[in-house]
Amino acid sequence: MHLIELHDVCKTYHMGQLDVPVLKGITLTVAQGEMVALMGASGSGKTTLMNILGCLDHSSSGEYWLDGEEISTLSADGRALLRNRKIGFVFQTFNLLARTSALDNVIMPLTYTNEDVSDREARQRAIQLLQQVGLGERMHHDPAQLSGGQQQRVAIARALINRPSILFADEPTGNLDSHTSQEVLQMFQQLNREKGITIILVTHDAGVAHHAKRVIRISDGRIVDDALVAEQNAAVALSPGGLSGSASGGVQ
Repeated sequence: MHLIELHDVCKTYHMGQLDVPVLKGITLTVAQGEMVALMGASGSGKTTLMNILGCLDHSSSGEYWLDGEEISTLSADGRALLRNRKIGFVFQTFNLLARTSALDNVIMPLTYTNEDVSDREARQRAIQLLQQVGLGERMHHDPAQLSGGQQQRVAIARALINRPSILFADEPTGNLDSHTSQEVLQMFQQLNREKGITIILVTHDAGVAHHAKRVIRISDGRIVDDALVAEQNAAVALSPGGLSGSASGGVQ
């Protein structure tokens, strides 16, 4: 079943008398349970596309269906309700509340949802998520008392508190060192594999993108490539100098 369906989606920003087209006819589908990387350079349109997929913005034309519901015609309030019910976000900047414990940071989104959750259930759900991301013993620490990787783990737990169908991670390792980045990316893989959460990684980094199962490349507002990671790796290996280049240190 397709969780996401886009049909000829365009986005144009109007700046005074100047029209700036950013997305130029995007058509794609994402199945429930996929882990997809949306990859592109700065200015390619990937962030605009993520904002539309995440119901933070709306398209200028075209259709967007999310979990069988047509999103393109929803009001801003309608999109906000949908975000609270079905979508979680993890950003490069962790966006945690200072002087607020990890536990309370994770609980916070439940105060904005229409879901009827008691204080006790909210606390239990947050504790379970923090334990799941390996922070059960640090749930009462403020962000300043946590490392960057730990803060990102809190942000992941917070994004999952509303039990979303889909999780967007926008450059989630941008502020992390390489070792911590690997740990965070492996956590996304585990959430996708064990919990069946649909995950979309938004990144300019090929190393990050290849932790997904499928990579969609966008350039100048258009999709220029869409393939499974295994197929892309095979194409590189079979290309002239692909294997020998890797073995000889030709790939830097």
